[in-house]
Amino acid sequence: MDRLDRLRGPEPPRPHDARAIAALAANPGCARRAVLDAAGVDKDAVATHLGFPAPFGRSPFAITRGDAFEALVKEGGGAELLRLLRELLGLPLPLAGYTDLADVGGNPSAHLRHSHTRRLIDRAARDAGEAATLYDHPLLRLEIAGYHSYLEPDVVAFQLGGRFHIVEIKSFAVVDGQAEPDKVAAAARQAAVYVLALSTLLAELGHDPSRVSHEIVLVCPENFANRPAATLVDVRRELAVLRRQLARMTRVGAIVEPLPDTLTFDLGRDDGGVPRRPVAELRSAVREVGARYAPDCLNTCDLCFFCREEAAEAGATDLLGRQVRDELGGVATVAEALALADGSLAPDDDRAEIARLLRLADRLYAEVS
Repeated sequence: MDRLDRLRGPEPPRPHDARAIAALAANPGCARRAVLDAAGVDKDAVATHLGFPAPFGRSPFAITRGDAFEALVKEGGGAELLRLLRELLGLPLPLAGYTDLADVGGNPSAHLRHSHTRRLIDRAARDAGEAATLYDHPLLRLEIAGYHSYLEPDVVAFQLGGRFHIVEIKSFAVVDGQAEPDKVAAAARQAAVYVLALSTLLAELGHDPSRVSHEIVLVCPENFANRPAATLVDVRRELAVLRRQLARMTRVGAIVEPLPDTLTFDLGRDDGGVPRRPVAELRSAVREVGARYAPDCLNTCDLCFFCREEAAEAGATDLLGRQVRDELGGVATVAEALALADGSLAPDDDRAEIARLLRLADRLYAEVS
């Protein structure tokens, strides 16, 4: 932990929200992201000082639309949500208990809200009856590389007969039963964070963590109207990737160990909070840790534009996307791939097969062009 603290500098570690934790699973092979996130480095501040700020965030219109749809789903003590759950899960009960955990007696303290969430989840888990329980905005917690991050989801933990479900409410439309795959995938990764956090809480309370369903309830507007529709989404794959990445962050010492002892990502802020560290020096520090850029990073990582330029300078095959990079089987640059294709570069034994395929593709392209 001392080594990670030195990498970060004197600033406190940046807490991880659910979106940031979900983004960890989007590119699990990136050592740079693993190290900076494990150290709690403010990647947005680093990217901005380097001259590559990432314009993340939703538009005010999207935020307003999302808030309005969530309010519609939850109004009347979750009446509309309960209707959806009856249809989707076949609930036999006409009523359900609804508790909003956004604050406790007017006190929004994270510690108090988390303690209150623990008590209510424990009580629901111990209830042998069939009473259904809705918990709105439960405050969950996950340990990320030795630090605890509170998760303030806009989700509902739904318990029926000892089985818990995570409900994820999103404002993107489902048209004729189909939604944009990228948006569904992002929602699944984020919901998987909540599933893991709730499973961890049950384990801490002495209950079976498998009582949290791996199928989350995704609620979206149907056919661009305000009427919500619900469907089950299996997040086992996202959970497996998330667990592996979090475990990798706890073992980040293996990545950090070969790095120079003097390496730090400290911005050297002055008394007014303005970074004073020379940009060239910070750029060299960041490049000490290898990155694995992919176009998907543009949607998930604050350092995406910096890493993209770095990959472009090297002519890396990473720029072509994960599928192309993986199919090229370890061919690191576009120039190397072209040389293997035209035969000007003799392949070693490890790349003999990919070289054969590249030569075949080059010949076919020449024939049709």
